[in-house]
Amino acid sequence: MATTFSAAGQAGTRTKGGHLGVALLVIATAQLMVVLDATIVIVAQPHIQKALGFSGSGLEWVVNAYALAFGGLLLLGGRAGDLLGRRRMFVTGLLLFSAASLAGGFATSQAWLLAARAVQGAGGAIVAPTALALIATTFPEGLPRNRAMGVYASMSGIGSAVGLIAGGLLVTYVSWRWVLFVNVPIGIAAALAAPAVLPGAARRPGRLDLPGAITGTGGVAALVYGLSNAATSPDGTSHWGDGKVVAALAGGAVLLAAFAVIETRSRHALLPVRLLRNRDRLGANLIMLGAGTAIFGVFFFVNLFAQEVWGYSALRTGLSFLPLTGALLAASFAAAAFVPRIGLRPLLLAGGTASAGGLYWLSRVTEHGSYAGGLLGPGLVLGVGLGLLLVPLQLAALAGVAEADSGVAASLLNAGRQVGGSIGLAVLGTVAWTVVADSARAQAAAAVRAVSPAATARWQAAAYRHALAVGFDRAFLVAAVLAVLVVLVAFVTIRVRRADLAGR
Repeated sequence: MATTFSAAGQAGTRTKGGHLGVALLVIATAQLMVVLDATIVIVAQPHIQKALGFSGSGLEWVVNAYALAFGGLLLLGGRAGDLLGRRRMFVTGLLLFSAASLAGGFATSQAWLLAARAVQGAGGAIVAPTALALIATTFPEGLPRNRAMGVYASMSGIGSAVGLIAGGLLVTYVSWRWVLFVNVPIGIAAALAAPAVLPGAARRPGRLDLPGAITGTGGVAALVYGLSNAATSPDGTSHWGDGKVVAALAGGAVLLAAFAVIETRSRHALLPVRLLRNRDRLGANLIMLGAGTAIFGVFFFVNLFAQEVWGYSALRTGLSFLPLTGALLAASFAAAAFVPRIGLRPLLLAGGTASAGGLYWLSRVTEHGSYAGGLLGPGLVLGVGLGLLLVPLQLAALAGVAEADSGVAASLLNAGRQVGGSIGLAVLGTVAWTVVADSARAQAAAAVRAVSPAATARWQAAAYRHALAVGFDRAFLVAAVLAVLVVLVAFVTIRVRRADLAGR
């Protein structure tokens, strides 16, 4: 770590030395809250659809509005923390997130709920990067910081699974509105505790790069919209040539190109180009794109597979993720302990390899399989792989970063996870639904020819379940290929020395 980074961490420790445990609890709670909200509404979607009258495609934006605002504004949130004070912005983000959650819980229309979800994402985009930067400026480098990073990475990794479980419990025993209300007391409690246990910092000179934020967020949103609408429809129609898909993809490319130009020329760039000139940091962010795809894709498609193909309830589906969550948690703490001994590169290579193996194993599951034989083993392997990736990625992304840039460096890594997840899920979704449509038509036609008309409906239902299994398996296979690319990137780019991480 850079000397300025270490000094800032030691200063924060001297100021708040008796509160390090509580400080970590506050930071971890906030991170868990903003991450789990990406998935906590997934199991509540049928209830939300019924209450507010969403169409099938419109319902997707209950998740997308949050994820895109979160990922698209992370860089702006990180820079705001650098310029205006991280503790101040951390508290502001928590209060904004809590207020949006309260408003969303009372929603009586589609527009109301989607607006609340987007504001939630904006609050999360402030909280997440400032939380990671606060770890760097509160905990001294070496074992204390590595352990804190382990806790933080665990919250990032298990948040999606906790969201599914919590969503299932709340929908089953209370109401879908409580998947939003539950954030309010948690966010307010963390905001009240933060000033007492987290170090403050003076404002820094500079300006917020609003043109960069607008073009970057708009470009990613347009790209995700185009990719997610390009899948082949059930009647066999391909949508790659549709005007709205072409316009969205072209618009996304133009906006992202404009973002790149703005960032290279701006004196107050949202994404300073110097941060990407470091090979380790560039590699860590590229790897996080792949990890985000794995995390989003697994939770989304396994959730659908369990409920739509195997007929699981929402609560049972959420509980089925517990072994993966436990493996991820254990691997994250193990990675934090092994970093000073073996360095980052071996852990990243092992994590990427295990993730690829787990995803490939998932691609073999069928509609006739069982949880023990089809999901448990792959989930454990994948959990270990992701756990071994997350802690080293946090450390590699922040190694050698000056204290003044720690917020934007942290936000860049978080943005990689969210943007990689959003774009990756759009790509995997296009692959999956195209294969589902093709397989369903072929299976349904064969069923009609093979059985009497009276049994056609039953056979077509079975054929559709088979088509879902085939489509989701293909998505897992593509994700496994992306995980192999993660291993290659780690092998080529990561060169952080153990001496830079073990402390002196």
